[in-house]
Amino acid sequence: MIARCALTMLILLTTAQTAATAKEPTPGLSQSIAADQPLTTGRAELSAGHVDIGPRYVDNQWTLLIHDGTQARPVWRNPDETVLRVSDAALQTVPDDPAYAFLGVDAGKRVYVVPQVQNPDVVWLGWNTQDPRVMQSIDRGVTLTLLGVRGPGTLTTYLQSGNFAAPQPLWRSTESKAQPFWAEVNTHTHANWVFTAPGVYLIAVQVSADLVGGETVSATRTLRFAVGDATSADEAYAATADIPAPAGQASPAGDRAEAGEPAGESRTVLLVALVAIAALLATGLVLLLLRGRGAKRRAERERLTSLSGGDR
Repeated sequence: MIARCALTMLILLTTAQTAATAKEPTPGLSQSIAADQPLTTGRAELSAGHVDIGPRYVDNQWTLLIHDGTQARPVWRNPDETVLRVSDAALQTVPDDPAYAFLGVDAGKRVYVVPQVQNPDVVWLGWNTQDPRVMQSIDRGVTLTLLGVRGPGTLTTYLQSGNFAAPQPLWRSTESKAQPFWAEVNTHTHANWVFTAPGVYLIAVQVSADLVGGETVSATRTLRFAVGDATSADEAYAATADIPAPAGQASPAGDRAEAGEPAGESRTVLLVALVAIAALLATGLVLLLLRGRGAKRRAERERLTSLSGGDR
Protein backbone atom coordinates (compact mmCIF):
# COMPACT_ATOMS: atom_id res chain seq x y z
CA MET A 1 0.00 0.00 0.00
CA ILE A 2 2.82 2.40 0.92
CA ALA A 3 4.67 1.60 -2.30
CA ARG A 4 1.48 2.14 -4.33
CA CYS A 5 0.87 5.57 -2.76
CA ALA A 6 4.47 6.59 -3.36
CA LEU A 7 4.24 5.53 -7.02
CA THR A 8 1.06 7.56 -7.45
CA MET A 9 2.77 10.62 -5.99
CA LEU A 10 5.72 10.16 -8.34
CA ILE A 11 3.44 9.96 -11.40
CA LEU A 12 1.56 13.10 -10.38
CA LEU A 13 4.76 15.06 -9.78
CA THR A 14 6.30 13.94 -13.05
CA THR A 15 3.13 14.86 -14.94
CA ALA A 16 3.08 18.32 -13.35
CA GLN A 17 6.67 18.85 -14.40
CA THR A 18 6.04 18.06 -18.07
CA ALA A 19 2.49 19.33 -18.52
CA ALA A 20 3.40 22.69 -20.10
CA THR A 21 1.63 22.69 -23.44
CA ALA A 22 3.54 24.01 -26.40
CA LYS A 23 2.63 23.63 -30.03
CA GLU A 24 5.65 23.22 -32.25
CA PRO A 25 5.60 25.38 -35.40
CA THR A 26 6.96 24.01 -38.63
CA PRO A 27 10.54 25.23 -39.18
CA GLY A 28 10.55 27.87 -41.88
CA LEU A 29 12.97 29.67 -44.11
CA SER A 30 16.71 29.18 -44.39
CA GLN A 31 18.56 31.98 -42.64
CA SER A 32 21.74 32.54 -40.66
CA ILE A 33 22.57 35.38 -38.26
CA ALA A 34 26.08 36.66 -37.68
CA ALA A 35 27.29 36.99 -34.11
CA ASP A 36 28.46 40.56 -34.70
CA GLN A 37 25.16 41.99 -35.91
CA PRO A 38 24.78 45.18 -33.86
CA LEU A 39 22.06 46.29 -31.47
CA THR A 40 21.15 49.71 -32.80
CA THR A 41 19.52 52.50 -30.80
CA GLY A 42 16.90 55.06 -31.75
CA ARG A 43 13.31 54.86 -32.86
CA ALA A 44 12.34 52.95 -35.99
CA GLU A 45 9.03 52.34 -37.74
CA LEU A 46 9.07 49.10 -39.76
CA SER A 47 6.30 48.93 -42.35
CA ALA A 48 7.62 46.45 -44.94
CA GLY A 49 10.30 43.82 -45.26
CA HIS A 50 11.61 40.97 -43.17
CA VAL A 51 11.38 41.23 -39.36
CA ASP A 52 11.71 38.60 -36.62
CA ILE A 53 11.46 38.58 -32.86
CA GLY A 54 14.00 36.42 -31.10
CA PRO A 55 16.10 35.87 -27.98
CA ARG A 56 19.56 37.38 -27.62
CA TYR A 57 22.06 38.28 -24.93
CA VAL A 58 22.72 41.96 -24.25
CA ASP A 59 25.44 42.70 -21.70
CA ASN A 60 25.24 39.02 -20.72
CA GLN A 61 21.51 39.36 -20.00
CA TRP A 62 18.95 37.18 -21.79
CA THR A 63 16.30 39.26 -23.53
CA LEU A 64 13.88 39.40 -26.46
CA LEU A 65 14.72 41.73 -29.34
CA ILE A 66 13.52 42.59 -32.83
CA HIS A 67 15.74 41.41 -35.68
CA ASP A 68 15.42 43.99 -38.45
CA GLY A 69 16.20 42.53 -41.86
CA THR A 70 14.51 45.31 -43.83
CA GLN A 71 17.84 46.82 -44.83
CA ALA A 72 21.01 45.57 -46.50
CA ARG A 73 22.80 45.14 -43.15
CA PRO A 74 20.49 43.49 -40.60
CA VAL A 75 20.47 44.86 -37.06
CA TRP A 76 18.80 44.11 -33.74
CA ARG A 77 16.38 46.62 -32.22
CA ASN A 78 14.87 47.29 -28.81
CA PRO A 79 11.09 46.62 -28.82
CA ASP A 80 10.58 49.82 -26.79
CA GLU A 81 12.06 51.84 -29.67
CA THR A 82 10.39 49.96 -32.53
CA VAL A 83 6.90 50.28 -33.98
CA LEU A 84 5.68 47.58 -36.35
CA ARG A 85 3.42 49.32 -38.87
CA VAL A 86 0.63 47.21 -40.36
CA SER A 87 -0.59 49.37 -43.23
CA ASP A 88 -3.91 49.34 -45.07
CA ALA A 89 -2.16 47.22 -47.70
CA ALA A 90 -2.60 44.35 -45.20
CA LEU A 91 -6.42 44.45 -45.40
CA GLN A 92 -7.97 41.12 -46.43
CA THR A 93 -11.47 39.65 -46.37
CA VAL A 94 -12.25 36.83 -43.95
CA PRO A 95 -13.17 33.79 -46.07
CA ASP A 96 -16.54 32.07 -45.81
CA ASP A 97 -14.99 28.88 -44.49
CA PRO A 98 -15.67 27.21 -41.12
CA ALA A 99 -11.96 26.40 -40.86
CA TYR A 100 -11.40 30.07 -39.95
CA ALA A 101 -14.10 30.27 -37.29
CA PHE A 102 -11.32 30.41 -34.67
CA LEU A 103 -10.70 34.02 -35.75
CA GLY A 104 -13.98 34.99 -34.12
CA VAL A 105 -14.79 37.27 -37.06
CA ASP A 106 -17.74 37.08 -39.43
CA ALA A 107 -17.06 35.97 -42.99
CA GLY A 108 -16.74 38.91 -45.36
CA LYS A 109 -15.32 41.29 -42.77
CA ARG A 110 -12.09 43.10 -43.59
CA VAL A 111 -9.18 42.48 -41.22
CA TYR A 112 -5.49 43.38 -41.18
CA VAL A 113 -3.26 40.39 -41.94
CA VAL A 114 0.51 40.18 -41.61
CA PRO A 115 0.81 37.08 -43.81
CA GLN A 116 2.86 33.94 -43.34
CA VAL A 117 3.97 34.24 -46.97
CA GLN A 118 5.63 37.57 -47.68
CA ASN A 119 3.65 40.45 -49.14
CA PRO A 120 6.22 43.06 -50.23
CA ASP A 121 3.88 45.89 -49.20
CA VAL A 122 3.38 44.61 -45.63
CA VAL A 123 5.78 44.07 -42.75
CA TRP A 124 6.71 40.37 -42.67
CA LEU A 125 6.91 39.25 -39.04
CA GLY A 126 8.18 35.94 -37.70
CA TRP A 127 10.53 34.65 -35.01
CA ASN A 128 13.93 33.01 -34.88
CA THR A 129 16.20 31.20 -32.43
CA GLN A 130 19.34 31.71 -34.52
CA ASP A 131 21.57 34.10 -32.64
CA PRO A 132 24.90 32.20 -32.37
CA ARG A 133 25.28 32.60 -28.60
CA VAL A 134 21.66 31.62 -28.05
CA MET A 135 22.15 28.48 -30.14
CA GLN A 136 25.23 27.55 -28.12
CA SER A 137 23.61 28.11 -24.74
CA ILE A 138 20.03 26.80 -24.94
CA ASP A 139 19.03 23.19 -24.40
CA ARG A 140 16.93 22.13 -27.43
CA GLY A 141 14.85 25.29 -27.85
CA VAL A 142 12.80 28.09 -26.29
CA THR A 143 9.22 28.71 -25.24
CA LEU A 144 7.48 31.81 -26.58
CA THR A 145 4.45 32.76 -24.50
CA LEU A 146 1.75 35.33 -25.15
CA LEU A 147 1.00 37.00 -21.80
CA GLY A 148 -1.56 39.51 -23.00
CA VAL A 149 -2.69 42.03 -25.62
CA ARG A 150 -3.95 45.59 -25.27
CA GLY A 151 -5.68 47.05 -28.33
CA PRO A 152 -8.96 48.13 -29.94
CA GLY A 153 -9.59 44.73 -31.49
CA THR A 154 -8.34 41.18 -31.20
CA LEU A 155 -5.12 39.50 -32.31
CA THR A 156 -4.84 35.95 -33.60
CA THR A 157 -1.55 34.38 -34.64
CA TYR A 158 -1.70 31.10 -36.52
CA LEU A 159 0.28 28.81 -38.81
CA GLN A 160 -0.97 27.12 -41.95
CA SER A 161 1.11 24.86 -44.14
CA GLY A 162 0.89 25.06 -47.90
CA ASN A 163 -0.62 21.59 -48.35
CA PHE A 164 -4.21 22.65 -47.56
CA ALA A 165 -3.82 21.63 -43.92
CA ALA A 166 -6.09 23.17 -41.30
CA PRO A 167 -4.92 26.38 -39.61
CA GLN A 168 -3.00 25.93 -36.36
CA PRO A 169 -3.78 28.75 -33.90
CA LEU A 170 -0.87 29.73 -31.65
CA TRP A 171 -2.00 32.91 -29.92
CA ARG A 172 -5.48 34.39 -29.43
CA SER A 173 -5.95 37.57 -27.45
CA THR A 174 -9.45 36.44 -26.49
CA GLU A 175 -7.88 33.77 -24.27
CA SER A 176 -7.19 34.97 -20.73
CA LYS A 177 -4.56 32.35 -19.94
CA ALA A 178 -0.89 32.40 -20.92
CA GLN A 179 -0.38 30.76 -24.33
CA PRO A 180 3.02 29.11 -24.86
CA PHE A 181 4.47 27.39 -27.88
CA TRP A 182 7.79 25.68 -28.44
CA ALA A 183 10.45 26.77 -30.95
CA GLU A 184 13.42 24.50 -31.63
CA VAL A 185 16.97 25.82 -31.60
CA ASN A 186 18.02 27.26 -34.99
CA THR A 187 14.39 27.77 -36.02
CA HIS A 188 13.16 30.53 -38.32
CA THR A 189 9.39 30.64 -38.78
CA HIS A 190 6.76 33.07 -40.05
CA ALA A 191 3.06 33.04 -39.21
CA ASN A 192 -0.18 34.89 -39.94
CA TRP A 193 -0.96 37.79 -37.57
CA VAL A 194 -4.60 38.92 -37.79
CA PHE A 195 -5.78 42.23 -36.27
CA THR A 196 -9.52 42.89 -36.35
CA ALA A 197 -9.46 46.70 -36.01
CA PRO A 198 -7.10 49.61 -36.66
CA GLY A 199 -5.27 51.23 -33.76
CA VAL A 200 -2.39 50.71 -31.35
CA TYR A 201 -1.73 47.21 -30.04
CA LEU A 202 0.68 46.29 -27.26
CA ILE A 203 1.60 42.60 -27.11
CA ALA A 204 3.42 41.19 -24.07
CA VAL A 205 5.62 38.23 -25.01
CA GLN A 206 7.80 36.09 -22.77
CA VAL A 207 10.75 34.04 -24.03
CA SER A 208 12.19 31.40 -21.72
CA ALA A 209 14.63 28.52 -22.03
CA ASP A 210 16.58 25.90 -20.14
CA LEU A 211 20.31 26.30 -20.73
CA VAL A 212 22.84 23.52 -21.30
CA GLY A 213 24.53 24.57 -18.05
CA GLY A 214 21.38 23.83 -16.03
CA GLU A 215 20.10 27.39 -15.52
CA THR A 216 16.74 28.74 -16.60
CA VAL A 217 16.42 32.15 -18.30
CA SER A 218 13.34 34.22 -19.03
CA ALA A 219 12.55 37.69 -20.36
CA THR A 220 9.32 39.57 -21.06
CA ARG A 221 9.08 42.36 -23.63
CA THR A 222 6.25 44.37 -25.17
CA LEU A 223 5.82 44.57 -28.95
CA ARG A 224 4.26 47.76 -30.33
CA PHE A 225 2.01 47.72 -33.40
CA ALA A 226 0.43 50.63 -35.26
CA VAL A 227 -2.35 49.00 -37.30
CA GLY A 228 -3.81 51.01 -40.18
CA ASP A 229 -2.42 53.96 -42.12
CA ALA A 230 -4.22 56.48 -39.92
CA THR A 231 -2.77 55.17 -36.64
CA SER A 232 -0.06 57.38 -35.15
CA ALA A 233 3.36 55.88 -34.49
CA ASP A 234 3.84 58.46 -31.72
CA GLU A 235 0.75 57.08 -30.02
CA ALA A 236 2.24 53.59 -30.23
CA TYR A 237 5.49 54.79 -28.64
CA ALA A 238 3.63 56.58 -25.85
CA ALA A 239 1.27 53.73 -25.01
CA THR A 240 1.82 51.89 -21.73
CA ALA A 241 1.41 48.15 -21.36
CA ASP A 242 -1.08 47.90 -18.50
CA ILE A 243 -1.78 44.30 -19.43
CA PRO A 244 -3.21 42.06 -16.67
CA ALA A 245 -1.01 39.06 -15.93
CA PRO A 246 -2.48 35.60 -16.65
CA ALA A 247 -2.82 33.23 -13.72
CA GLY A 248 0.56 31.94 -12.59
CA GLN A 249 2.53 34.64 -14.44
CA ALA A 250 4.26 37.81 -13.31
CA SER A 251 2.80 41.08 -14.55
CA PRO A 252 4.07 42.04 -18.03
CA ALA A 253 3.57 45.75 -17.31
CA GLY A 254 7.30 46.44 -17.36
CA ASP A 255 9.91 44.93 -19.64
CA ARG A 256 12.29 42.79 -17.66
CA ALA A 257 14.73 39.91 -17.88
CA GLU A 258 15.86 37.25 -15.47
CA ALA A 259 19.09 35.46 -16.30
CA GLY A 260 21.30 32.94 -14.62
CA GLU A 261 18.56 31.71 -12.32
CA PRO A 262 18.92 28.34 -10.63
CA ALA A 263 17.70 25.45 -12.71
CA GLY A 264 14.13 26.37 -11.86
CA GLU A 265 12.06 26.05 -8.74
CA SER A 266 10.07 23.24 -10.32
CA ARG A 267 13.19 21.12 -10.69
CA THR A 268 14.13 21.73 -7.07
CA VAL A 269 10.62 20.80 -5.92
CA LEU A 270 10.73 17.63 -8.00
CA LEU A 271 14.13 16.63 -6.60
CA VAL A 272 12.97 17.20 -3.01
CA ALA A 273 9.79 15.22 -3.70
CA LEU A 274 11.75 12.31 -5.18
CA VAL A 275 14.05 12.23 -2.14
CA ALA A 276 11.00 12.28 0.15
CA ILE A 277 9.39 9.44 -1.79
CA ALA A 278 12.59 7.39 -1.60
CA ALA A 279 12.71 7.97 2.16
CA LEU A 280 9.04 6.97 2.44
CA LEU A 281 9.64 3.77 0.51
CA ALA A 282 12.68 2.93 2.65
CA THR A 283 10.74 3.58 5.86
CA GLY A 284 7.86 1.45 4.63
CA LEU A 285 10.21 -1.40 3.74
CA VAL A 286 11.83 -1.27 7.20
CA LEU A 287 8.41 -1.31 8.89
CA LEU A 288 7.31 -4.28 6.81
CA LEU A 289 10.48 -6.20 7.69
CA LEU A 290 10.08 -5.41 11.40
CA ARG A 291 6.45 -6.46 11.33
CA GLY A 292 7.39 -9.68 9.58
CA ARG A 293 10.04 -10.51 12.14
CA GLY A 294 7.69 -9.68 15.06
CA ALA A 295 4.98 -11.89 13.62
CA LYS A 296 7.47 -14.71 13.14
CA ARG A 297 8.65 -14.44 16.78
CA ARG A 298 5.07 -14.42 18.08
CA ALA A 299 4.23 -17.48 16.03
CA GLU A 300 7.29 -19.28 17.36
CA ARG A 301 6.37 -18.44 20.97
CA GLU A 302 2.80 -19.64 20.43
CA ARG A 303 4.10 -22.89 18.94
CA LEU A 304 6.40 -23.49 21.90
CA THR A 305 3.61 -22.69 24.37
CA SER A 306 1.31 -25.10 22.57
CA LEU A 307 3.92 -27.84 22.67
CA SER A 308 4.54 -27.28 26.40
CA GLY A 309 0.82 -27.53 27.15
CA GLY A 310 0.60 -30.73 25.15
CA ASP A 311 3.38 -32.39 27.21
CA ARG A 312 1.38 -31.96 30.41
